[in-house]
Amino acid sequence: MGRRRAVIVPLAAALCACPVAAPAQQTQQQGQTGDDDFLGAPLDPDADMAPLPDLGVDWPDLDAPIPDAPLPDESLPDVAVDRPVEPPTDLTAAAPGEDLRLPSDEAPASATAAADARPVVGDGPFDYSVRLTGIPDGASDRLAERFDALSTLKSNDGDDAFAAQIARRASDDADLLRNLLRIEGYYDALVYSELNGDGENRVEVLLDAEPGSRYRFDRVTLPGIDAAGSDTGRLRSAFTLNEGDPVNQDAVVAARTNLTDVAEESGYPFFETGEPDIVVDRAADNGTLDLPVDPGGRYVFGRIVPRRNDLFGARHLGRIARFDPGETFRRSDVEDLNSALIATGLVSRVTIDPVASDRPGEVDLAVDIEPAPPRTIAGEIGYGTGEGFRVEASWEHRNLFPPEGALRVNGVAGTREQLAGVTYRRNNFLGRDRVLTARILARNAQLDAFDARTLSISANYERLTTLIFQKRWTWFAGPELLYTQERAYNIALGAQDRQTFYIGAFPSGLFYDGTDNLLDPTRGFRLGVTLSPEISFLGAADGYARLQLDASAYQPIIDRFVLAGRARFGAISGTELGLIAPSRRNYAGGGGSVRGYGYQRIGPRDPNGDPIGGRGLAEFSLEARLRFGPFGVVPFIDAGSVTTAQFPDLSNLQYGVGVGLRYYSDFGPIRIDVGTPLNPGPGDGPIAVAVSLGQAF
Repeated sequence: MGRRRAVIVPLAAALCACPVAAPAQQTQQQGQTGDDDFLGAPLDPDADMAPLPDLGVDWPDLDAPIPDAPLPDESLPDVAVDRPVEPPTDLTAAAPGEDLRLPSDEAPASATAAADARPVVGDGPFDYSVRLTGIPDGASDRLAERFDALSTLKSNDGDDAFAAQIARRASDDADLLRNLLRIEGYYDALVYSELNGDGENRVEVLLDAEPGSRYRFDRVTLPGIDAAGSDTGRLRSAFTLNEGDPVNQDAVVAARTNLTDVAEESGYPFFETGEPDIVVDRAADNGTLDLPVDPGGRYVFGRIVPRRNDLFGARHLGRIARFDPGETFRRSDVEDLNSALIATGLVSRVTIDPVASDRPGEVDLAVDIEPAPPRTIAGEIGYGTGEGFRVEASWEHRNLFPPEGALRVNGVAGTREQLAGVTYRRNNFLGRDRVLTARILARNAQLDAFDARTLSISANYERLTTLIFQKRWTWFAGPELLYTQERAYNIALGAQDRQTFYIGAFPSGLFYDGTDNLLDPTRGFRLGVTLSPEISFLGAADGYARLQLDASAYQPIIDRFVLAGRARFGAISGTELGLIAPSRRNYAGGGGSVRGYGYQRIGPRDPNGDPIGGRGLAEFSLEARLRFGPFGVVPFIDAGSVTTAQFPDLSNLQYGVGVGLRYYSDFGPIRIDVGTPLNPGPGDGPIAVAVSLGQAF
């Protein structure tokens, strides 16, 4: 085992803090009771007692409950020791006139430790620090983490204390550190504590460990594992402990967990393990481990059986699940179904239990769902230069048409936009993550580029990404019909004019998301393409196609510093600009485009200086996102151009620079961007402000 040491705790300062009169002198004074000058004044039996001197130890609260002793980890297995350590026999008593030193461990202090000891200076209370020495290199990081979390000294760090209090805490922490070392496999570990002076009324608490040898497994068995048949070898290899490995209780827990995980991913829903039986032999410095195993049989998925039919039936649950009957049981598939049900927003709690089926070799899933409130009221406030203030509110019932058939009513009240809409939406329609949407929308917009009164009816089928299941590939497609009266600059007439357009379109899109976060990406890239073939009726039918390409990338430079960039290209081909409704043209400028410019104010202008839009579009943005806790600063530079030609033109870019502020809330970053144009056009202001939820891109 290594040499034995005792815990050295100087307590003289605390134990000598209370002077007491000698008995002989006390008797002599009591013999003078007839003298009224006893101690200078007569005794008053009803007077309060003088306060007792401070012993440096907190007075106990007899009514307080006794707390349970903290355990390093309740999941750790019990360890049987077949031979206890003999108590020390060579403790050295303090010599007369020396500080009293109390042992608190199983061994005496070394001569070196005694020589290095520094006297404690001052009467207290003391400020103290803690230092650990002798921790073996083989110990895991969990030892230090557990010590910091459970240490009595560290939990009271910052509170001054007297020497006796510090000594008691040091003794507790010495026991704690010794137990933590034994968890790591050092069953002969010894720890001593010492209080050393570290200046006036300052103390350094030294906890010095002698770990001794590390015990290793001499035998590791899994009784019952052979019942897995042909899977025995694979399951045995999943138990990552073998003969010769350290007797580390954390490693036992990790190996047991890994074995269970592999078994439940391999068709064993009822796989169970007993309690690990660990016995250490101090004479041989080794141990044995026996972990009973019951595989419980190998199964495939059977039926999904809802215990309540008022929310989702078996057919809809089967559509949400990513597995089919007959496939090998996997616990991850069950957990995925659990998460998908929570993601519907209609479930507050769900329990999925494998149950034996009446068909041999199959296991059914019993699903118990507790519904969540189905209605939601939401609101959003935003502001942008050129867009003005915008307030949006909505009411939604997410299961008005079961299963998962939602009805949403929303409206916008703004200085430049008013809107009312009704949306029908069915989630998980004809497949997992598929959404069918139908929408009726009435909108009135008074913008610099045009005034439009629009009624639209649209429907689309899409695969969407969510905060819970961020998907790599998403898409959408569906028809759209519009009736719109728009007042704008008529290029053919050379004056303002109101025109009525009837438009039929079939927009579709395909997107790839390789980033690490939906709302606040820090690495990866995104790509997207949308195509909308359209027919516009303005006296006569005219066809054209709108195409847009988007790309963005995110790269961390150092911790909490991300460089982000994006590019967008748009083109409208097949007709002249004057035959395209102003609301369907390409525009640039504003908080989600080129910051520093007003909304839609980049590109061709009419004689009054108002934008008329274009066919070719190009936009670029570069941001440096620096984060400081919940706040962030984002310097940026944007560029963009709009041309009447059908393809983008990079020869006439307009630039905007500025800085943004971010507040990173639980539901995403809130941004405020302030930009200024570098080459403004007529009527462009010196700054533009945008406030919104989420990053600019």
